[in-house]
Amino acid sequence: MINKIIDGICIALNEEFGDDYTIYTENIEQGLKEPCFFVQCINPTNNLFRGNRYRRTNQMCIQYFPSTEDEQTECNAVSEKMFDCLEWIDVDGLQMGLDMHSEIVDKVLNFFVDYNFFTKKVKDEQAMEHMKHQTGVRG
Repeated sequence: MINKIIDGICIALNEEFGDDYTIYTENIEQGLKEPCFFVQCINPTNNLFRGNRYRRTNQMCIQYFPSTEDEQTECNAVSEKMFDCLEWIDVDGLQMGLDMHSEIVDKVLNFFVDYNFFTKKVKDEQAMEHMKHQTGVRG
């Protein structure tokens, strides 16, 4: 499901910013083409809620690497657009982003958003085979 969330984020970013912005989902050692986004899940959790229901929390970090000399202004403008385009993403239906916030560290925008949902673990129950049983009363 994490990969589907990352795909949904990438689609939303591409629709908002267009093809001029590269979107990475894997680490890049060399050749980072700016402006670009780097999308990753940084803190997934899976907690028992009740019975066989689990609450999954997926904290996502989207980093934006600006391309101009005026990094602060560019990062602020991108952050404003990200609040809007990442509020709802398509992950097998609409998924709402929660706890959105951003910060600029070392001229890079770090945008955080959580996509939380519930799952249900279904045990693989094996059906019993049919058995014939005949009873009777003596006497």
